[in-house]
Amino acid sequence: QVQLVESGGGLVQAGGSLTLSCAASGRTFSRNPMGWFRRTPGPEREVVAAISWSGGSTYYADSVKGRFTISRDNAKNTVYLQMNSLKPEDTAVYYCAADGKHTLLGVRPDRYDYWGQGTQVTVSS
Repeated sequence: QVQLVESGGGLVQAGGSLTLSCAASGRTFSRNPMGWFRRTPGPEREVVAAISWSGGSTYYADSVKGRFTISRDNAKNTVYLQMNSLKPEDTAVYYCAADGKHTLLGVRPDRYDYWGQGTQVTVSS
């Protein structure tokens, strides 16, 4: 059974930092893109950042560019999201996802077929 397990969420003051981790088990994603998405109150998940299988290509939403950094360790089957200069509008449930079908990087949520359970990030003003 494939599982993605996020950790590292929590409560932080505006301007602070958090690092999210997502460990995959049950299969390797070393040849697949992985990403971080978030959902604020509402039904839609928006992409935050995504990374190619090699780590050579990354994508960031405009709202997080220059503040967030996505990285991965294929030996550990783990992807990370370093979040700096956090703002209250970053408050959301953050989800890790893996695209098990493709090798090229995509950013639409429907390309990702494996999802973690989500971790809450709350940024206080």
